[in-house]
Amino acid sequence: MLVPVDVQLAGVLGAGVDAEPVLLRVAGITTGMTGRPDGPPLVVDEATTPFLVDEGPADVTVEVGWGDLSGAEGGETVFDSGSVWRLYRQADRLAYRFRSAAFGDTPYKTASFDAHFTTGQVRLHRPYFEAREPGYPLAYPLDELLIIGLLGQGRGIEIHGCGVLDRSGEGYLFVGQSGAGKTTMARLWLEEEGATILSDDRVVLRSQGDHIQMYGTPWHGEAPLASPRSVPLSRIFFLRHAARHALAPVTGVEAAAQLFASSFPPFHSPTALEFTLDLLERVVRQVPRAGLCFARDRTAIDFIRRQAE
Repeated sequence: MLVPVDVQLAGVLGAGVDAEPVLLRVAGITTGMTGRPDGPPLVVDEATTPFLVDEGPADVTVEVGWGDLSGAEGGETVFDSGSVWRLYRQADRLAYRFRSAAFGDTPYKTASFDAHFTTGQVRLHRPYFEAREPGYPLAYPLDELLIIGLLGQGRGIEIHGCGVLDRSGEGYLFVGQSGAGKTTMARLWLEEEGATILSDDRVVLRSQGDHIQMYGTPWHGEAPLASPRSVPLSRIFFLRHAARHALAPVTGVEAAAQLFASSFPPFHSPTALEFTLDLLERVVRQVPRAGLCFARDRTAIDFIRRQAE
């Protein structure tokens, strides 16, 4: 479901709120979205509305407008996702182009940013949207790609995992590839009074002095569960389904390798990759970790809580 931004902000902040620019904050990083006077409406999707905020400053400002993208080409190919988007380098800017098989080779959307992701422009191909609602201009995967780019500037790393804030204030990260049990774990915690699921699929880790802070994101999995809250990370569990609950030791090297395999760094940037590896080394050094074999029932939560005692 799409939510008109001015209506949403009026409901949250009070009538008469000026909705320009629209501010979204994910993992402590603020995106300011502005619209051209003749541009498409600024709306957000339902999962993103909890991340709307009413104050800046913005870390990146993105101007949204219509465009004729039939001539959008050129530049050095930096990364091909193999799906809807490709990343190009054009002089000192990075440009994402999004294509759909329904519209051939012409992008339905482009987004270009300066090298440090402080300013950007999003253009929607107007002919494509003549018979369609334009929707959320930063719709997935663009909003996630933007945050990944900003995290790679020395801010943090996105992890494919389920994050939980327990009623005790403990922060648990459950890591695993698809099928390992992240959604199952999220649904078990959903029944727990006082617990908050930050995300059932993607969280952000950032170094905050003497601890690692874990943040929820809008990019949920099957559940769907997402929260803008954050918590100091207490423990990392590498998931595996089993007939009974048990812990298994995980070395620092193994933990770093599994976290990197479950991360989303900007692979096109050597500097960002180096930062990611350094941060993961810090995470492994600072946060207790273990392999977790668990049965699919509520007693898994009691077992996990006992590890924090």
